[in-house]
Amino acid sequence: MRAVELAQRFEVSIRTVERDLLALQEAGVPIWAQPGPGGGYGLNVDATLPPLNLTPAEAAAIATALASTHAMPFAEAGRAALKKVTAVMAASSKNAAARLASQIRVVQGPSARGPNVSEIVQQALLDSVAVELTYRDREARETSRVVEPVGVLGTYSGWFLVAWCRLRQAPRVFRLDRIAEATLTDEPVVARSLDAMLPDLPFELAEPTLS
Repeated sequence: MRAVELAQRFEVSIRTVERDLLALQEAGVPIWAQPGPGGGYGLNVDATLPPLNLTPAEAAAIATALASTHAMPFAEAGRAALKKVTAVMAASSKNAAARLASQIRVVQGPSARGPNVSEIVQQALLDSVAVELTYRDREARETSRVVEPVGVLGTYSGWFLVAWCRLRQAPRVFRLDRIAEATLTDEPVVARSLDAMLPDLPFELAEPTLS
């Protein structure tokens, strides 16, 4: 849309429209501008959500799954995504989903000790870098080590970081709630198979899918 069209629609000056759009662009809103004849302002379609028709049960199912991910990396991102989804739901469906969710209770696993441990693990996996961490074992003995994160394992008893431990020169599994501190490094890590790093477990593992 052209600035003049926006100005007419919202009954403000063209200068006000241009100033406000510039402020939105500087704030990170994906608005592009095309100068010249036939130009105008537009919103990047990749940043928009099409109409969603989630049923109340589907929305409640997502909320229930997120409620059980207390110490899991990406948990905050999941809650932010749920807010975006529910924001475009019809009011009646959203209210029905909220009523259904209010009748569900989930036992949460232990949370990570440090306020940013999960975020550090998440970023390390995305950037493929090593992490320096302080870890407390079941006897509360504390060690410092550098590990190369490979993935995250969720079990009935909690969430674990699967990594190559440089201290032990072997694969190791670290409970997220026993990691006292975690710091990103700028050291790139070697790509490793998560399945090959996992210990033998008495239950079947499932891989999340986006399709």
